[in-house]
Amino acid sequence: MKSRHTFAVLLACLALTASLGAVAAEDGNDDIVEIVTKAKRGNGVSPAYAGQPQDLMRLENGVVIDGQDIETPDGFTSGFRLIAGFSPFQLPKLDLGAEFSYRESDEVPTRLGDQQLLVNTVSLGGSLVAGVRMGRFGLYAKSGLVGWEGDAVIPRGDFDEAGTTRVQGFGARLQFPGFTSRLELEEYDAPDMAHLNLLTASVNIPF
Repeated sequence: MKSRHTFAVLLACLALTASLGAVAAEDGNDDIVEIVTKAKRGNGVSPAYAGQPQDLMRLENGVVIDGQDIETPDGFTSGFRLIAGFSPFQLPKLDLGAEFSYRESDEVPTRLGDQQLLVNTVSLGGSLVAGVRMGRFGLYAKSGLVGWEGDAVIPRGDFDEAGTTRVQGFGARLQFPGFTSRLELEEYDAPDMAHLNLLTASVNIPF
C-alpha cells in the first residue's frame, strides 16, 4: 500500500511540474521568462509558502519547487510535502501553486464511542495554494482533498477503513536576510483524521 501511494505522488508531481512549466511559458517568449527568472534569483525573495529559502529549486521556466519533511511533535506521524508554483508575470507579488503531501501514522491513540483504539493510517492529498507577498511579509492559503486508508490495531467493524476528506489551511511567512519564520495551521475535515491537524511554527537561520 505504501509503495503504491509513493509512486502515485511521484507521478503526480512530475505531471504538475510539466503543466506549471507550460503555464509559465505559455506566452512563447523565452526571453521574457529568462528575464523574470533572473530577477527572482537576484531579489532574494522566496514565495509566500516557502519556509526554507536555501532549499528552493528554481527551474528555468520560472517554476519554483519547495519540499519539506513532515513530523508531528507527538512522533506518531511522518511524511513529506512537495509544492510547485510560480508567480504570474503580470502579478509578480502573487504566488500560485499546488501541493502534494504523503503522511503515515503508526498506532495513533484515538477514541471511538467509549472505547479507546490504536489506529494506523496512510494519507495522500493534493491542494491548491495561493499566496501574496507584501514586502518581507507573506500570507498564503490552501484547500484540497485527501484520500486515506486506515486500520485499527485491534479490528473494529465500525471503524472506517478508507475515505476522502477536505483539507484546508493558512499560514504567514516573515523573511529577513538573516532568518525566515513561518506559522501554519492545517485542518482535516474528518473525525478519524483529527490526529493530522497541525499547527506548526518554524524559524530557519542559514549558516
